[in-house]
Amino acid sequence: MAEQSECCVGAPKLIFPCSGAADVGAIADQAGRKMTRDGAGKMYCLAGIGGRVSGIVESTKAAAQILAIDGCAVNCAKATLEQAGFTRFEHLRLADMGFEKGKSPVTDEAVARVAVQGAQLLK
Repeated sequence: MAEQSECCVGAPKLIFPCSGAADVGAIADQAGRKMTRDGAGKMYCLAGIGGRVSGIVESTKAAAQILAIDGCAVNCAKATLEQAGFTRFEHLRLADMGFEKGKSPVTDEAVARVAVQGAQLLK
């Protein structure tokens, strides 16, 4: 991440998880929600970025940090942010953590493991 200007002091850390239909999308989504509950950042609307909703895009530009969480190697969250012009963000891909699409049950342990890794990236 690049250094933030003083305008961004106190700005939120935004989390954009994939919420895809596969098991890994569900884990990514629930990890983003857990990170929000735990105070690591604030889950935000990836669909709003994809739809270029001006308020969501502007709020994201003002974020202190951004985290994309992708469930699988297709990298939809990362691609959505990049296509909207965002280049400075952390990226967590569950496939790199050993999760396999269609073979990764959505468990509290899986969600917690991803949430911990995501929180580390936002420190």
